[in-house]
Amino acid sequence: MSRVCTVTGAKPKRGSTIHRRGMAKKKGGVGRHVTANTPRFFTPNLQEKRIWVPELKRFVKVKLTARALKTINKNGAYATLKKAGII
Repeated sequence: MSRVCTVTGAKPKRGSTIHRRGMAKKKGGVGRHVTANTPRFFTPNLQEKRIWVPELKRFVKVKLTARALKTINKNGAYATLKKAGII
């Protein structure tokens, strides 16, 4: 299955880790130098949850980010899932 949040649409993003060596000039060194850029992925914090929707009187199984779970707690399950087009 894809790593996509059904509510927010968050997907993995590409980036890079920057490796540096040397001591900062502020600390008495000759400065920091970048030695390598290594590609990496930033993946969303996905959780697979069964959410009870009282208006439908049933559980809905969705793949959500932690941020989407907070949105559901704040705005309610039915309203959030309907706005996302899941219900």
